[in-house]
Amino acid sequence: MDAVTGQMAGGCPVGKDGGVRSLLGRQNRDWWPDALAVEILQANGPANPMGDDFDYARAFRELDYHALKDDLTALMTQSQPWWPADYGHYGPFFIRMAWHAAGTYRTGDGRGGANSGQQRFAPLDSWPDNGNLDKARRLLWPIKQKYGQSISWADLFILAGNVAIESMGGPVFGFGGGRADVYEPERDIYWGDEDKWVNEGVATRIRPDEALELDGPLAAIQMGLIYVNPEGPGGEPDPLQSARDIKATFERMAMNHEETVALTAGGHTFGKAHGNGDPSKLGHAPAGSDLAAQGFGWVSGEEHGGIGEHAVTSGIEGSWVNTPTEWSENYFRLLLDYDYELVHSPAGAQQWQPVNQKPEDMAPAAWDPNKKVPTMMTTADMALKMDPEFRTISEKFRADHEAFKDAFARAWFKLCHRDMGPKIRYLGPEVPAENLIWQDPIPAGTKPSDADVAAVKAKIADSGLTVAQLVKTAWASASTYRKSDHRGGANGARLRLAPQKDWEVNEPAELARVLSTLDGLRGNLSMADAIVLGGVVGVEKAAKDAGWPMTVPFSGGRGDATAEQTDAESFAPLEPQADAFRNYLPRKLRVKTEEMMLDKAALLGLSVPEMTVLLGGLRVLGANHGARGHGGFTKRSGQLTSDFFVNLLDMTNVWKAVDGSDEEEYVATDRTSGGETWRATRADLVFGSNAELRSVAEVYAEKGHEEKFVKDFVKAWTKVMNADRFDLGKGVDAK
Repeated sequence: MDAVTGQMAGGCPVGKDGGVRSLLGRQNRDWWPDALAVEILQANGPANPMGDDFDYARAFRELDYHALKDDLTALMTQSQPWWPADYGHYGPFFIRMAWHAAGTYRTGDGRGGANSGQQRFAPLDSWPDNGNLDKARRLLWPIKQKYGQSISWADLFILAGNVAIESMGGPVFGFGGGRADVYEPERDIYWGDEDKWVNEGVATRIRPDEALELDGPLAAIQMGLIYVNPEGPGGEPDPLQSARDIKATFERMAMNHEETVALTAGGHTFGKAHGNGDPSKLGHAPAGSDLAAQGFGWVSGEEHGGIGEHAVTSGIEGSWVNTPTEWSENYFRLLLDYDYELVHSPAGAQQWQPVNQKPEDMAPAAWDPNKKVPTMMTTADMALKMDPEFRTISEKFRADHEAFKDAFARAWFKLCHRDMGPKIRYLGPEVPAENLIWQDPIPAGTKPSDADVAAVKAKIADSGLTVAQLVKTAWASASTYRKSDHRGGANGARLRLAPQKDWEVNEPAELARVLSTLDGLRGNLSMADAIVLGGVVGVEKAAKDAGWPMTVPFSGGRGDATAEQTDAESFAPLEPQADAFRNYLPRKLRVKTEEMMLDKAALLGLSVPEMTVLLGGLRVLGANHGARGHGGFTKRSGQLTSDFFVNLLDMTNVWKAVDGSDEEEYVATDRTSGGETWRATRADLVFGSNAELRSVAEVYAEKGHEEKFVKDFVKAWTKVMNADRFDLGKGVDAK
């Protein structure tokens, strides 16, 4: 396995110059302008060849799971001449592959991770940190081909890592399948602003003279890394500064410091890093490789082909331990018992070597078991020795190997499953029975009877709660959902718990009053159901008052989570820094407000029409934060009308930015009288200024489409309210 940190190992994104920048930063087209633009066909239909009716959960249940594991176990020692296995065992290689598939996950926006097999696509397939993992995936192809639709690539990556650990005697906590593949790159992920990769001299994203804060939702320390540079920050071999970077990045990837040490040590108990060759002779990464290479990257131009003992991946060379294909206690022993000196690998990378190492502590050469070579540590490994906090944890694990085994197994399981969402989405015979706090457990709910629902609806309607209060509360609860990692949502009613009850966007004082009222009226319903049902009552009243009476769908059966089942700290990244749907923007951001709106809609899984109709509807329902009037283009507030679109597109108005608002607030005046008519934000006016959004807004502003607007709003509203209801037979879905 190549370096942990380099090779295995919430907030708004901002530009380095402090100016406004694109939400997405550099994309595949910027890195590889000559790549075939397959996305030109997107308008003709989705890229998924399996079709909308394919049920991966059903296919997985038909899998001969144990036969698959047997085949994977056999693969571990079936060395292939085109990419031979170190020590005759592919286990460390597959651990690294699985780690890197899962390790891109970050808590800031829930994106990244192994949940959809993205390692097959650019930019991930061509990151320097993923060097030569194209070969690991190709080694898996015969098994994927054999088992077909019953195992996704995404699941196969993680299961191969698990089997690899087991095959070398390591501890495994369990496995949950259910990761459905996608068939194109995710193009809505911000990976950073840099225009160079880590191996091209890019500095660490955390500077010693600056606050320890990464850019926006990012977690990796440099462009093209999974975690941190194994040679040290910016390539400088400083273990204490490396420890700083490790803590920052692993925290943003949902790991505490003990989990971080356990993962690093456990991963580096296996395998070796590769730097026994000339890195300047390596060819392009897969996304830029020659057509004849058939997806292989980093092909060496040297006569020996750069395989086997001549492979160059991280540039670091050697094994961490003297038993690289066996689970052991040797990592901490070698790290803590020896003094180390800084040396260079044959490829020129900086690494650390034990001083006066005993022959019995040396590692076998990967291609000659009769030859002994010194072990090594990276700067990132030395951080576990030199940093006082990491040292204490390392000493603890060194003294208690059973505690280390348990910590590694649990941390590995968390690493590989953190982005899968609630446990109900897990499939297979090895799903652990234990409920873990990071899985956001929710007690099973009870589906209420129609009579109970009708009774509570009547009570809510007579409670004196306004349409705006009911709608805002339901939205605050459900709109926390993120399709990226399936966290948040209305199920669990965590809106009434810390930290959500105290978020500024939720207007805590008013929220507490509404929740107290609903709690007193809910009867046999859970609070989670009562909150959503309150929104139903509000929307139905608003539609009826607008002249379009209709029934808003309601699916009961949500459960109520307790504070003990809620890791409050882990929910902090879900707090919105902006919510265009509630016209909430507490401070100017360096990303345009309308781009933040798109990001929120993307995480909610909304289409352009769904986003448009929801925002316009919420405006006329009075759902703005703090009863802010901006965008409330109606004289009939509280009624579900299309007035937002009608009045936004009314050419009798002239819009102008309000002085001192930094172009975040606008005022409309009547062209004839000059009198003020409306006030708006960027999130409002973009539906008139952007041609694509305007084309949708015009549909809802047209005469004859008033009922369509109401129906479309109700449909989109219900989608958000049920986004996290995996108990409704939604099964497994991709990101």
